[in-house]
Amino acid sequence: MRKTREFQMDQEVICVSRDKLPQLLGCGQSTADKIAMDAGARIKVGKRVLIKLDKLREYLEKNIE
Repeated sequence: MRKTREFQMDQEVICVSRDKLPQLLGCGQSTADKIAMDAGARIKVGKRVLIKLDKLREYLEKNIE
C-alpha cells in the first residue's frame, strides 16, 4: 500500500480534486470517495471530479461522535 502524501492549503480553497482528498482527510481513496458521496460534496465537471470543501466540513461536523 502506498503512503498517503501530506497536503497543505496555502490559501482559501473552495474545491479540491478527488486525488487530493485522501491526503486532506488522512484516509484511503475509497473511504474519501464514500465520505464525499455521503456529504453530497462531489461535483463532476466533464470528466473532472471536484469535492466542495464547505459541504464536506459541514457533513463531518454533524457526524463526528
